Order: sequence, then structure tokens, then C-alpha cells
Amino acid sequence: MTSAKPSAPLLSSAQVDRAAGVLLGLACGDALGAGYEFQPARIHGETVDMVGGGGFGWAPGEWTDDTSMAVAIAETSSTGVDLRSSAALDAITVRFVNWAKDAPDVGIQTGAVLRSIAGDPTSDTAAASAREHFARTGRSGNGSLMRTAPVALAYLHDPDARGQAARAISRLTHGDDEAGEACAMWCDAIAHAVLHGNLEGLRLAVAELPADRARVWSERLDRAESVAPHEIPHNGWVVAALQAAWSAITRTPVPIGDPASGRFPAQHLTLALDAAVRAGDDTDTVAAIAGGLLGARWGASAIPSQWQRILHGWPDLRSNDLTQLALMTVRAGQQQAC
Repeated sequence: MTSAKPSAPLLSSAQVDRAAGVLLGLACGDALGAGYEFQPARIHGETVDMVGGGGFGWAPGEWTDDTSMAVAIAETSSTGVDLRSSAALDAITVRFVNWAKDAPDVGIQTGAVLRSIAGDPTSDTAAASAREHFARTGRSGNGSLMRTAPVALAYLHDPDARGQAARAISRLTHGDDEAGEACAMWCDAIAHAVLHGNLEGLRLAVAELPADRARVWSERLDRAESVAPHEIPHNGWVVAALQAAWSAITRTPVPIGDPASGRFPAQHLTLALDAAVRAGDDTDTVAAIAGGLLGARWGASAIPSQWQRILHGWPDLRSNDLTQLALMTVRAGQQQAC
């Protein structure tokens, strides 16, 4: 007689709020940064707001490719399919390719891979094209890290599956193992924040790496914590994007709670996203990466209602749809774990 597989623990109301905040936080960071992409750092008191505009003429509150690609993953993860399976990876690949046909903004590396497989959009052809692109260029952008957050929600209680899925989905467009490594660590940080309500997960994830890789990433995080986000150059590179997001999160003080003065610790989310956008250059992506983790730490309840009211984007979704996708993914993951 075999023993029953233990079921995943039910989430508390606070954990549900934090899970709901993951995609909302990602999308809000994305939409906040959209109007300032490719612009210099805004470190002299310039305003930052969800105004839209930018090089692609975004509407106020409209998200960009960062969130759209995360949505494509969440549409699959919300069904409960194992994201490591060929069926899931193929479905995500097809969704990526179809989205990219009409998307106003697709990353250079991601676009090159997706265009090359348009006639045969499978996960195998995508991964092969991504490997070829990396071997030829030696460059790895931040396009897989920006979209990785739904993977954390799908495997909140299964770190091994979470890491495998994060790497597999990264490989669909990014042939560099370091990009997959960054995605796996960031997903670990998000899952930890949802479950435990703190930001310790990234350092814990680094500690679990092989010793040589742990040293590399520890030094990178130390660097991020020692400089302002705008002092980290080339944030279109996956490592620098992670560092800039981590710098914005860790170097932004958490407000001391003082309700009489209107100060609350959860305002850290908006303050840190402001800092991420002020880094300049790839503002929407750095803020989207940061937003996924900040939403996991502080929850949907920390996201300003005025942002949630105007938030929207491909494929004709709004903030409540992102919440639904996030919570459906969590529920499906819980059931899969049973």
C-alpha cells in the first residue's frame, strides 16, 4: 500500500494577496517605465508617472512586451499543465510567435528568434534558434527574465520543478544558460516572498548554487546593493537588469509605519518602482522585473488603485484579468502538487 502524496498547504489570505500582486506588480512596473524607455537616468527630480508615450506611443497604463510575454506564459500555467512538458512549451512558443506578429515592441533577440521559427513554431525549433543566436552573437538580453514571474506562482512549493520550468521557458528565446539561471533565481525569490513575506529568497537561492556560481552571483548582488540603479550600465543585459532591479528594491528604504502621517511600509513598492524607472535606458523591463518581486513581497493591496484602474494591455486585458491569471495559476499549481 502506497502512502498518499502530501497536499500543498493552503495559502493564507496574506499569501493570496501577495500572489495576486505578482503579475500586477510586474505590469505596473512595466507600464510605469514604458514612457521613459531609452531615456537618460532621471536623478535630478524629474517626475515619474504612468503617463504612457515613449518611443512606441503607449497609452497611459498600457503595458509592453514584458507583461505581454508573461501573460502568454500565465495563460498556459493557469490551466494546470506542467510547464516543463513539451505540450506546455509548444503552446507558449506558438503564443509568443502569434503575439510577436503584431506587437509594436519586441526585443531584438526575442524578435530574431521568433521570426526565425514562424513557419515551424515549436519549443524545439525555438530553443535551437536561441542557441544558434547566442553562439553567433555571444549576447543575452533580459527578455526571458522580464517574463518569468508566472513560473514562480505555478510551483510555489516545488523548487526543483520551478527551476527546471524557469530554465526551459528561458531557453525558448535565450540560449545563454546564465539567462536561465537568473530566471530560476528570480522565481525562487518571488515564491519565497509570496510564502514568507520577505525579500530573503534571492540570497537563499544564490546560496543553493554550485560554489563557483554562488560566488559570482554573491559579488553581483553585493555590487547592486552598493550603487544606485542608474550606476549599473547596460541594463538591457540580463545580469545588469537583475542587478538594477535588485538595487532599486534593496536601496529604497522601507517606510516606517506612521498612519497618522500617511506612511506605511507597503509604500516601499511604489517607491522602489520609481527608483527602478529612474535608472534610465531599459526602464520598463527593469521596473517590470522589480515589480514582480515587489508585488510578491507587498501584495496587490499595496498597488495604488489609480494604477490598477488604468492598467491594460495585450490581449485586451486589465488589472482584474492579471489577478485572475495569477490566482488560477496558483490554484492549478496547488492541485498539481496534490
